[in-house]
Formats: sequence, C-alpha cells, structure tokens
Amino acid sequence: MKTLFSPNAQPRRLVFTTMVVAQVALLLLLWLFYPMQLFPSLGEVVRSLGDLITTQGLIQELWASMTTALQALAVATVLALGISYLTALPFFRPIAYAASKMRYLTLTGLTFFMALMVSSGHQVKLSVLIFGATVYLVTGMTSVILTTTQEEMDHARTLGMGEWRSFYEVVVLGKLDEMLEVVRQNFAIIWTMITLVETLYQSEGGIGLLLYKQNRYLHLDGVLAIQLVILATGAAQDYVFVLLRRVFFPYSSLGTA
Repeated sequence: MKTLFSPNAQPRRLVFTTMVVAQVALLLLLWLFYPMQLFPSLGEVVRSLGDLITTQGLIQELWASMTTALQALAVATVLALGISYLTALPFFRPIAYAASKMRYLTLTGLTFFMALMVSSGHQVKLSVLIFGATVYLVTGMTSVILTTTQEEMDHARTLGMGEWRSFYEVVVLGKLDEMLEVVRQNFAIIWTMITLVETLYQSEGGIGLLLYKQNRYLHLDGVLAIQLVILATGAAQDYVFVLLRRVFFPYSSLGTA
C-alpha cells in the first residue's frame, strides 16, 4: 500500500491492477447511486447500449469505422515514414517542414477539395483521414529523427559504415520502436476525425454516423454509450500497440524508470 503513495515507486502488477479495478468500481458505484443531472444514469446508458447493439447495428458500424481507420493509418504511416526519412537529404527537408505545419489546416475546408480529386465517398473519407493522420505523424517522426545524437552517428562511422548505412542502422532500424510509439499516440487523431467524415459521407455508415443520429435526436444515453464504446476500443488498440512494442522491441523499456 505504501508504494502507491511514494514518488517513482513501482508497485507489483497485482497491486496496481487491484487499485485500478477498485477505482473503476468506485466510479461506477458513484454513477449508479449519485448520478449527475447533466448525464444519463448508468442504467439508462446500459439499456441504450443494449438497444444500439441489438437493433441499430452498433457492432457492425464499429467494425466499418475500424476497418476504415486501420486503412487510413496504414497508408498514413507509410507516407509519414517516407517523408520523415527523406529529411536525411537537405533537398527534401522543406517538404517535411511544410507537411508538419499543415496540421493547422481545418478538415472542413479540405473535404471539398478531396471530393473533387477522388470519385467515391469512401475514397473521400480515406483521403481526409490519411491527410489528417500523416501531418501529425510526420511531426512526431521527424522529432524522433532529430533526437539522433552526433555520438550515435560517429559510432556507426567508426565501424566502417558509410553515410547511408549509418543512417539506416542508427535512424531507421535503431528508432523503429520510437516510430511505433508515435503511431500509437497519433492513432487517436483518426478516431477524432472519423466521426466528422462519416457524418459528411453517410453512404457507408459507421459509428460516427450512428453517434450523429443519437446526438441529433438528443438521445444522450445513446451518445454516452457510443462514446464509451469508442473509448474502450481506443484503449484496447493502445494496449495492442504497447504489446507489439514489447514483443518486437523488448529493449525499448530497458532505459525507462
């Protein structure tokens, strides 16, 4: 128990898990017996969740949104990695700089131009999501590359490696675990944008469209239920990324406190 209130302490996993379960249970009990007037009660949210699953296709809509999000993430990751790695060449550095600054553009104005360039609603959604994710990924990935120290590059050179081989070993291979962490952190951006694009292009449905309909008719219990589903899905995806990092890059946690 003392470790839970000591700075920089590392409690045992069982103790930490028990603490998390207890805190979640306490919040649910407070929500159940002392509900806020602003929010629906726990019972109403649970009933609405059951109705969304059985009659409104929540699971199918969630799957449709998830597949779209994963497609956008895959393409955006490849694009962002390419742009970021090209910063090794001075000629391409302005491109990465410009891409990182484009994260300030609002998607509302971009959807019109995307619609002119592609032919279907699905492609428009993908294009908007890919653009929004890529500019944030480039920002994070170039920051990772910029953390490369002169000592790391000099060490590779002393081993007889040329400039390209040094870059490949130190930056590309040596920082893959950090790149995966950047992808994990920025995946949430796709989920925040997907509700917007699914509302604008409703032909394929999606959880964003379902959320929009619940909000439009002031079904606050349904809105909260869908938000909790999105939150749980995001938390599960976060855990998958952490697990992948532990499996493929076990050395990444050796230097953390």
